[in-house]
Amino acid sequence: MNVDALRQTFLSDLERITDSRSLEEVRLKYFSRKSGLIKQAFASMKDLAPEDRKGFGASINALQAEMEEAFSVKESELAGHLETQKLEAERIDVTLPGLPPARGHLHPITLMRREMEEIFSGMGYTVESGPEIENDWFNFTALNMPPDHPARDTQDTFYLEDGFLLRTHTSNIQIHTMMNHQPPLLILAPGRVFRRDDSPRHSPQFHQVEGFAIDRKMDFRHFKGTLEHFLNRLFGEGTKVRFRPSFFPFTEPSAEVDISCIFCSGEGCTVCSRTGWVEIMGAGMIHPAVLNNVGFDPEEWMGFAFGMGLDRVAMLKYGIPNIRLLFESDVRLLEQF
Repeated sequence: MNVDALRQTFLSDLERITDSRSLEEVRLKYFSRKSGLIKQAFASMKDLAPEDRKGFGASINALQAEMEEAFSVKESELAGHLETQKLEAERIDVTLPGLPPARGHLHPITLMRREMEEIFSGMGYTVESGPEIENDWFNFTALNMPPDHPARDTQDTFYLEDGFLLRTHTSNIQIHTMMNHQPPLLILAPGRVFRRDDSPRHSPQFHQVEGFAIDRKMDFRHFKGTLEHFLNRLFGEGTKVRFRPSFFPFTEPSAEVDISCIFCSGEGCTVCSRTGWVEIMGAGMIHPAVLNNVGFDPEEWMGFAFGMGLDRVAMLKYGIPNIRLLFESDVRLLEQF
């Protein structure tokens, strides 16, 4: 192997080094202990005449020392160059104005809840809360729901140990409040509820708003006027309200409450199934059995109650197509509010 040719080849390769990858390629090419060219040069000594080996070995040793020194210098130069590039790339211009912090947004459920609370507070209602883990009596029995009612089934209710369950409605707050306070009462009770259901329009966890009023001369006129006022405040003046006869164990008489479709103004569209009406809540006059269960004399006290899905109302008002969007924490949805 020609020593001068090896030196020239090395110097040429050294000049072409521009990054750490090419530096490593040159190191392996010349200094690898297994297949480097220096290793090969020493291995070629066996093919020389004995009298030539000493001089050749000395030349190779000198060349190796020269190459290693040149390589070390190049390595240092490259490290300094890369560090300069890194510092330049990471340079901070302290004269630039600071970035404003990201702005948070209230969740549409929070917005809807606050709006409802504001409307009812203006009518003299007090906002109450209650336990999410409840027993059977407060969740079902006190509300005049018979033992064989479908809502009590394990396919509908999340049951826990020792007779407890996750409340299926915020109506339990009605019972707690009536047992701890004397009428007259004007109460609004929003909160989370839980049912075994999962679909684009239903979620195992959702939000409900229960409201009720009790007084000595509370009749269906107060019930109807209250809900008409509330729905016109929430969806806009001119919103038509319809009461359809229905049945609930805890109210008598009972009604399903519809509003004129807010998307088509009652003309008929896919949202309202071409009927012009959208169901919004269930309601009615509080059943005398419920009043008896909490110690109120139904001959002296009367009242009405209503309940609606807060998530469903938010979906209608804000045009949200899928209830799952309300629980996925997608900032693209929240940024619209």
